[in-house]
Amino acid sequence: MHRAILPHVIFSPGRLVIDLAEGLLSLGVDVTLLTPGPVDVGVPNITADMSYFGQELAIRGDSYMDLLKKHPFTFVTLARQVQSELIAKAFTMANQDELDIVHIYSNEEDIALPFTALCKKPVVFTHHDPFNFLVKYKSVFPKYAHLNWLSMSLAQRKGMPENTNWVGNIYHGLAADRFKPNYRPSGDYVAYLGRIIQPKGVHLAIEAAKRAGVPIKIAGKHYAGTHKDTYWQEFIVPHLGKDVEYVGFISDDAEKQEFLGNARALIVPSLFDEPFGMVMIEALACGTPVIGLDSGAIPEVITNNVTGFVVEKTDADGLAGAIKHIATIDRHTCRKQFKERFTLGRMCREHLVAYDTLCTTAL
Repeated sequence: MHRAILPHVIFSPGRLVIDLAEGLLSLGVDVTLLTPGPVDVGVPNITADMSYFGQELAIRGDSYMDLLKKHPFTFVTLARQVQSELIAKAFTMANQDELDIVHIYSNEEDIALPFTALCKKPVVFTHHDPFNFLVKYKSVFPKYAHLNWLSMSLAQRKGMPENTNWVGNIYHGLAADRFKPNYRPSGDYVAYLGRIIQPKGVHLAIEAAKRAGVPIKIAGKHYAGTHKDTYWQEFIVPHLGKDVEYVGFISDDAEKQEFLGNARALIVPSLFDEPFGMVMIEALACGTPVIGLDSGAIPEVITNNVTGFVVEKTDADGLAGAIKHIATIDRHTCRKQFKERFTLGRMCREHLVAYDTLCTTAL
């Protein structure tokens, strides 16, 4: 996590952990945030030594994002070295009684697993992908099922052994005032927002919109020309035109408010098991209903026939039918469920309960 990188990514645990840290601070908790590079946050921020990373960038003439795009293996290798340094620092601080608990909240947490036994204070883990999504995770996580784990959905737990030591299930949250509800949208389109890759099923969203006779606007990042990814060229570009519009990468909340708030619905046609799906609660915060496949956590976030529609993966016409009937979903109810289930305040309070329980048990 680094302020130079955060604005350029679709979703990063970094944004969530900043919100979590500042939310805990508002509850009276002393929080120290350890990050690879500096971030804009209202709590003490300890960073790693990025000088060697910086030297490599200088030699290549690249920015962080340039290196990530052109040489992802090199970027990840350097990033893991930085993560190792941060984990060692956090465990040292805990052993010196500077921290009461360590929360590993990154997608390189497998580095910390074997060293948790060396930390004298409680350590808890949050993973941000399906647990069986990548071989580097699924091959090692089950060995450490006895450690302290927080899930972000009950569906996410399916990738771990039945005896995993779950200490809580905490849905993500957003500040209640980050997005405003739009009960009278001006747009006549359905929206897709996210990475434009095959597991996200964007081609299904296009086909459903066409069958329903409703325009679709697509926002997000495609990966044409990188990693031999031809999905954009083969499955998306041939359909672009009057009723299938690509609006580019949306980088700030004002653009997202406009895009989601004025849509008839957000469509989430994920073919892989979503561990959560932040874009869904962003839509609900705008009062916008959501149409999704029954993949992973989507049925946990979306209440079928109340805040949108959940369609079976095998039902090709189901998405189109849901688009046609989306006007039956009350946008006020969408906003109401967001405020009841997915606010940042609720997320922070539930984390604090988990931390208190672990610290009390450790005494």
